[in-house]
Amino acid sequence: MRVAKSWMLGVFAAHRVAAEFDPLTLVDPLIGSTNGGNVFSGASLPYGMAKAVADVNGQNTGGFATDLSGITGFSSMHDSGTGGNPSLGNFPILPQLCPNDVIDECKFLITDRPVNYSNESVVATPGYFAVSLANGIHAEMTATEHAALYKFNFSAATSDTGSKPFMLLDLTDLWQSRQNASVSVNEANGQIRANGTFLPSFGAGSYQSFVCVDFAGSKVNDTGIWVNNRAGTEVKDLFVTRGFNLWYTQAGGFATFEPPSNGVIYTRVGVSLVSTEQACQNAEKEIPEPSKDFGRIQTAAEHAWREKLSPISVKADGAGKGLQQTFWSGVYRTMMSPQNYTGENPLWNSTEPYFDSYYCLWDAFRAQHPLLTIIDPAAQSQMVRSLLDTYKNEGWLPDCRMSLCKGWTQGGSNADVLIADAYIKNLTGIDWDLAYDAIVNDAENEPLEWSYQGRGGLDSWKKVNYIPYLDFDWKGFGTNSRSISRTLEYSYNDFNVATVAKGLGKEDDATKYLSRSTNWQNLFKKDQKSIINGTDTGFTGFFQPKYHNGTWGYQDPIACSSLATFCSLTSNPSETFESSVWEYQFFVPHDMSSAVKLLGGADEFVARLDFFHESGLADIGNEPVFLTVYDYHYAGRPGLSTKRVHYYIPHSFNSTESGLPGNDDSGAMGAFTVFSMLGLFPNPGQNVYLISTPFFESISIKHPETQKTSTIRVTNFDPSYNNIYIQNATLNGKPYTKSWIGHEFFVDGMTLELTVGDNETASTWGKSADDLPPSSSVSSMLAM
Repeated sequence: MRVAKSWMLGVFAAHRVAAEFDPLTLVDPLIGSTNGGNVFSGASLPYGMAKAVADVNGQNTGGFATDLSGITGFSSMHDSGTGGNPSLGNFPILPQLCPNDVIDECKFLITDRPVNYSNESVVATPGYFAVSLANGIHAEMTATEHAALYKFNFSAATSDTGSKPFMLLDLTDLWQSRQNASVSVNEANGQIRANGTFLPSFGAGSYQSFVCVDFAGSKVNDTGIWVNNRAGTEVKDLFVTRGFNLWYTQAGGFATFEPPSNGVIYTRVGVSLVSTEQACQNAEKEIPEPSKDFGRIQTAAEHAWREKLSPISVKADGAGKGLQQTFWSGVYRTMMSPQNYTGENPLWNSTEPYFDSYYCLWDAFRAQHPLLTIIDPAAQSQMVRSLLDTYKNEGWLPDCRMSLCKGWTQGGSNADVLIADAYIKNLTGIDWDLAYDAIVNDAENEPLEWSYQGRGGLDSWKKVNYIPYLDFDWKGFGTNSRSISRTLEYSYNDFNVATVAKGLGKEDDATKYLSRSTNWQNLFKKDQKSIINGTDTGFTGFFQPKYHNGTWGYQDPIACSSLATFCSLTSNPSETFESSVWEYQFFVPHDMSSAVKLLGGADEFVARLDFFHESGLADIGNEPVFLTVYDYHYAGRPGLSTKRVHYYIPHSFNSTESGLPGNDDSGAMGAFTVFSMLGLFPNPGQNVYLISTPFFESISIKHPETQKTSTIRVTNFDPSYNNIYIQNATLNGKPYTKSWIGHEFFVDGMTLELTVGDNETASTWGKSADDLPPSSSVSSMLAM
């Protein structure tokens, strides 16, 4: 009986420890806050519209960076992890104590007002951000769905005899893209209302943004407006344009206050994309008592994050805290965007959800959305419905979208991939007839402007079966580049159309689009060599651009790689996008079996992959590289995929503030990290997860809809990570030899047990032809 009692006490203790585990203690929003990660580090709800943080004048694409640049203000809307121009950051506010309380001695211009801070003073947790400024002002902030609450403490602030808190609002954004704006200040209570027209950071058109700012904690002393470096208290309203010859006129509103008894001024900021009135309503509804609500709102935000992270549980015995932080922070960042703007879309009336900040699907389809399909399928279904509602009202599925605007298309029509992925994984609530119309529209119809929607060059695509180099495309207009990468992506997109067609019983369409999905082979030049610094790499056969008449053009296979000059839409446009021919030779997600054969067979394919990853050609900081880490599976060497990912994590993905190798891209890098540490990596648009060795002894995911728990368990788990090669596996207790598994693993709650060792070559697991992941050319993978 003593043994039984001891066992029972152990069980109760284990349950108590599990109940006490709080994943938020392992989330660090500052991972990737410097070195180009561009993450949003501030306070937000999952998919929240309001995102409060300090803005700096250094690496400010996501607002804040731990680069010790100066803080220029605090704003309440941001995107996370994006590249290019800084996004959002509309209407920053900045607290000050002005010398002698003289308004004209306050600092107005963005070049004059940066305040230093110390990294040691920064506190960032889910739903909360705090920083102490060098002038002694301490700032804390939290957020609701459409409003932010700031707590500015002036108790330790220093000034040349100034004592009256001064709160400035600037009619600008992070990019200083403002075209025109208005501000109105209420002299009775200090409320500041503002609106403006701004430009999206990576798209076409413009958008309007609205804000409503209220204060609590002390009596209003005075109010007014400012222009450039002068202010006045007589005028309370202002309209400002871009300025003469596009000179950027700096302007805004302000309020001053009597010294607060406890040193604190609360600032409530409501945001909206519809109207100033709606911004005020959002603030009043979500934060009714600014001076009393801070703790409540922070607690609610933490609860919302715990709920979103709750499907996942990890047995991390032996794994260091840094690896755990890397994992949980990756999960957290995948829920920053897309942002839920339902009720904030002024472009059309709809009862459907509206999500924004798909920034961009070219980045996110590979891992982020497949992860949400597992851990938050309800949200992913809403996102797909939002894409379809955009198609219904604007005529095209977005490939990128931000700030109510159409974003630039980087490659193919990658909403097609999300829709196929949702279809084969049985997401609910989606109108599949509408979905099929939308993806067929991408495949068949060319828009006039295919730079931000649909596909270009479709006449050539259908006639010569590839996108020609310098194509003559008179039907539509876009950046006439990327002929290689677009050919590869269009092939993949058409495969996804075929998948949905097959599932809906449209056999003729399925056959047509499956045939088109083989077009990628038409740009393979079998005698093309690759030379680096005058030395032949020893590999022959690469994709090359081809003119409409069938003659070959030329692009150096290493161009656009990490060994050459970066290629984008605007900088050095080339025939591959943001990556090289070397990298794109491995991007045939739907038919890797044919790619392996075309590149010389399994051994040659593995040799190419090894050279690619070891020569400096691989850019682990950009999304096209993701699948190359796992392509070894298709050559019958899944252990080498594990070897690669166990190098990149933690070498390039870790828990430091510079712990991302490139832009997080709205959570794409975070999702790559999570799947890689989980041990199952998706090939989206297919019912395929590639199996590798997890970084933890076991990981379980409780499906939010079926409530069934799936578990991946490692036998002989080695926290030193020498024993990382799978020797054998069981699925629900039965031997399992395939190197991949389907989505039913998560839906039905299966258990995958992996026995590992230190020898990759000795293991036969996952290496036979029957155990390879499916490819369209060698399987009936379109059978649902």
